[in-house]
Amino acid sequence: VQLQACGGGLVQAGGSLRLSCAASGNIFSIAAMEWFRQAPGKQRESVAWINSDGTTNYADSVKGRFTISRDNVKNTTDLQMNSLKPEDTAVYYCNADVNSGGYNWNDYWGQGTLVTVSS
Repeated sequence: VQLQACGGGLVQAGGSLRLSCAASGNIFSIAAMEWFRQAPGKQRESVAWINSDGTTNYADSVKGRFTISRDNVKNTTDLQMNSLKPEDTAVYYCNADVNSGGYNWNDYWGQGTLVTVSS
């Protein structure tokens, strides 16, 4: 199973970006799909997650600005980021809990995509 993330870039404060992540490979089902970020010198933190039933959760720092979504048929998740702030600058990673059949559950990570927000 592979996760491929894209959509990062450079944006001015107040702007928007949309990140996308696609899972491919031996996938029977995906439970949670999640976006993390890691800023320079800081620990990786959860930004938002979404379950297969559409239940979502957001870090307090992004509530009201970011929206996570997913397509259960295409095995993709998107993160719409609005009203971006310089403190949102980080490498963003997608993560998925994937079932490849039976009790074979594993946790997979995308390669990371850099988001830079200039002031």
